[in-house]
Amino acid sequence: MKRKLHTADFDDIKAGKITDIYFDRTIRILKAKGIDKWVKAEFIAKNFPEDWEWGVFAGLEECSTLLEGMKINVRAMPEGTIFNAYQPVLEIEGMYTDFGLYETAILGFLCQASGIATKAARCKKAAGDRGVISFGARRMHPAIAPMVERSAYIGGCDGVAVVMSGELIGEDPMGTMPHALIILMGNSVKATKAFHEVIEPEVKRVALVDTFGDEKFESIAVAEAMGGDLYGVRLDTPASRRGNFLRILQEVRWELDIRGYKDVKIFVSGGLDEDKILELNPVVDAYGVGTSISSAKVIDFAMDIIDVEGMPFAKRGKMSGSKRVLRCDHCYSFKMIPVKDKDSSNGLKCKCGEVLRDILLPFVEDGKIIGSRRSAREIREYVLKQLVHFSLDSF
Repeated sequence: MKRKLHTADFDDIKAGKITDIYFDRTIRILKAKGIDKWVKAEFIAKNFPEDWEWGVFAGLEECSTLLEGMKINVRAMPEGTIFNAYQPVLEIEGMYTDFGLYETAILGFLCQASGIATKAARCKKAAGDRGVISFGARRMHPAIAPMVERSAYIGGCDGVAVVMSGELIGEDPMGTMPHALIILMGNSVKATKAFHEVIEPEVKRVALVDTFGDEKFESIAVAEAMGGDLYGVRLDTPASRRGNFLRILQEVRWELDIRGYKDVKIFVSGGLDEDKILELNPVVDAYGVGTSISSAKVIDFAMDIIDVEGMPFAKRGKMSGSKRVLRCDHCYSFKMIPVKDKDSSNGLKCKCGEVLRDILLPFVEDGKIIGSRRSAREIREYVLKQLVHFSLDSF
């Protein structure tokens, strides 16, 4: 019997198998009746999860593998762009029957990746200069783990944990040691020494100090055993044992400092999100964030037709017509205007006096990718540059 995962491959998606049945039936009806029209369809989110004020646009690279070669034109925000509600992040122009079957797949690419990237950006914003590593692959189906961690990385995470994810983004995966190593070696000191003896010297020595004993005393023990070779200690204390976790961390920091181990870093993992990060920042040097990023709520994009045969036309609750999304590179204010106003709006100024710039840009022209597809590192740098101008609560 052939082994098979319950997942779709690219050929399944391209063949239109990953579509809601009513799109399939719509295409059949239109073709049977000889009806097809040139339309424009936009992808927008009317709101964000958990009262977020902004989102990070992700998933465009995977979309491009599907869109390339179709008889369509596409405008899109560059991947990694921070956007607001009601702003189109993607617009497709073409005969409806050439792309309508793929609405489900395109939304799937964008919604989940953007949700993960946004949560990662929020965690990184909360952490500031402290490191944030994606630890959440074990909470997701392994077939999509690379997508999850790429989205987390471009959203702002400093690294990923899974081997294939590291290959995808062009970065070495990061990690410390599991509780299994401490249990099998007998204690944290033996495990850390074994790690030091076997693992390549360029990998930082970070000891896990919550397996059997008190975190404070385990930290002292490994620091004394490792001396200057110890880079940091990691606390993954179970929720049932945490109590006042900040106070535990403060004790660990105090005890290490008074013994001369001020350079030993403190890493924390387990049950973290942006709120918990803000609470622990006074003591923690880096975070391993898992479920809250990998299982982040999706950005609820929808695709809607907004123009038919060159005439603005949309359903109730949607604004008809093709749009320009403009942003100021100085204060990051947004403005949205109809595309038909283009000639009269060249050089349009922001309220701060700077020129507004288009961020919904040509990406596909007659099936050919003309927009840039940047590396994961370049996208991440773009996100971090923008993130300076946005807060966790509002813009």
